Amino acid sequence: MRRVVVTGLGPVSPIAIGKENYFNALREGKNGIGPITNFELGDCPVTFGAEIKNEVFDPTAFMDKKEARRSDRAIQFAVAASKLAVEDAKLDVKELDPYRFGVYIGTGQGGIETSFNNFRTMLEKGSKRVSPYFIPMMISNMSTAYVAIVFGAKGPNLCVVTACATSLHSMGEAYHTIIRDDADVIIAGGTEAALRTISIAGFASMKALSTRMDSPETASRPFDKDRDGFVMGEGAGVVILEELEHALKRGAHIYGEFTGYGTSCDAGHITAPDPEAKGAAYATRKAMQMAGWDIKDVDYINAHGTSTGLNDKMESRMINDVFGEYAKDITVTSTKSMIGHCLGAAGGLEVIASMQALEEGYIHPTLNYTTPDPECNVNIAAGKGVNRDVKRLLVNSFGFGGHNGVLAFEKFNG
Repeated sequence: MRRVVVTGLGPVSPIAIGKENYFNALREGKNGIGPITNFELGDCPVTFGAEIKNEVFDPTAFMDKKEARRSDRAIQFAVAASKLAVEDAKLDVKELDPYRFGVYIGTGQGGIETSFNNFRTMLEKGSKRVSPYFIPMMISNMSTAYVAIVFGAKGPNLCVVTACATSLHSMGEAYHTIIRDDADVIIAGGTEAALRTISIAGFASMKALSTRMDSPETASRPFDKDRDGFVMGEGAGVVILEELEHALKRGAHIYGEFTGYGTSCDAGHITAPDPEAKGAAYATRKAMQMAGWDIKDVDYINAHGTSTGLNDKMESRMINDVFGEYAKDITVTSTKSMIGHCLGAAGGLEVIASMQALEEGYIHPTLNYTTPDPECNVNIAAGKGVNRDVKRLLVNSFGFGGHNGVLAFEKFNG
């Protein structure tokens, strides 16, 4: 059986851009949540989020000015993250067989800013004033297309859209593609730039967002009893997935081995997860079965951990149902306590954070966990990081519509 490894990391996040900066920010427990400053909020009911400041992210550092003007922010994030990942992997794309080099980058909402702006233009100025670039800037698959064009990747190209599970499903499908010998290298992950008034208003109308206006830095508090909703974030998380022998032949640095992928659907509700956690448990067991693990093999779980009541309780129940008494020995964290919920990009950024655990033996903290919730009885790394020799870990993502995705990674030992 062909084996798949992670050889490059490309985070574009609210706390840092680039692997080294991101790892440092995770070590410091940096909080990326605060008042929104990139755009006017009008009468928006929530005025904070995990924002990548305009003065921090310059798309022209990753693409020329003309292309930046013709691409949605989600595309810009995807191109930036992909370039960072390729650079980190020291991957010479000119040496690759282009038809065995693919791109699997998903997004939950695609070019929502572009859509909003062009709808407004049409209503205010008429349909003839809609941009000729509206469609290619807006459609969800264009992030994968742009990245493929940039690198000349002519192999498998797929845009997965499964809400908040998007990144993990993108990576999982890329994993299967490499295993079945349809590609040797795939740029995989997710991108999202939905932190705009229309999305904020929509999630706020659902009562899904935290409204902790007086203290936004403490608003994302996964598994904490006093949580009141999630905090929207934005960014992209992209990794280089590579067939093991291909990576070894070129002397690549290997962050970890990708050993299992579990997926399922609750098929129960359009937004709420199954309270009995059966679908999430199935996906978890499937990922471990594929990896050949027993429940005692798991050291760490990078949780979905959204800071919403239904999701945190469901995920906690799943962990206890699957791992039983051993659940107390598994360290659990939520990266969303630092970067908010980056929707389709969330899992990508969380996989990159998990690679730090394999690479450095360091598990980042969960911020704002001060009041334990008896319905979330899991071993949270609260307030400060944990030094632990992590050999095997899971990353969880669960999306609207009941989409469940779980990935298994382990330390590469040759």
